[in-house]
Amino acid sequence: MANVSVYNMEGKEVGTMQLSDAVFGVKVNEHLVHMAVVAQLANKRQGTQKAKTRAEVSGGGKKPWRQKGTGHARQGSTRAPQWTGGGVVFAPTPRDYTIRLNKKEKRAALKSALTSRVQENKFLVLDELKMDEIKTKKFKNVLDNLNVSGALVVVGADSDNVVLSARNLPDVKTAYVNTINVYDILKYNTVVATKAAVASIEEVYA
Repeated sequence: MANVSVYNMEGKEVGTMQLSDAVFGVKVNEHLVHMAVVAQLANKRQGTQKAKTRAEVSGGGKKPWRQKGTGHARQGSTRAPQWTGGGVVFAPTPRDYTIRLNKKEKRAALKSALTSRVQENKFLVLDELKMDEIKTKKFKNVLDNLNVSGALVVVGADSDNVVLSARNLPDVKTAYVNTINVYDILKYNTVVATKAAVASIEEVYA
């Protein structure tokens, strides 16, 4: 089992915590992690692009001039792609970019991402993270005390003040246990989690 230090909001070490090997000590499967990130980014795409082909553009039914004898190159329609106002040759159409991963693959990828963060010493545990008021400055001070910039902060339930205090910081994202994902874990330099959040993660994903 991996042992990590537990810090308070002042940045002082107040103890250690053992992390479950079932979640934070698995064999890192880079291929699965890559698949999970690709799937997540692909699933964000709207896929609503559309342009008209020569068959869909209005007009152009009549041959503009006769085939021979005019001196012009032969033309069959004023909506052919070489004409201004004509159709697009291989026009994009709406499509679904969704990539589906199996449930077990998603879980394994998430565990791999969390394990990699623990192995790289980029996983910090706080004994608690509570704020009496919504104050971005106070939240920034907590991160400064921990010497952290660019963080994914995983909080437990009833952490609305923390979430609202953090939302205006450009390099910080907050997440609940049920909203953490592989992309965010890898995107931010450090994962900061409360003891309660770690316990919930182990309970849900072990």
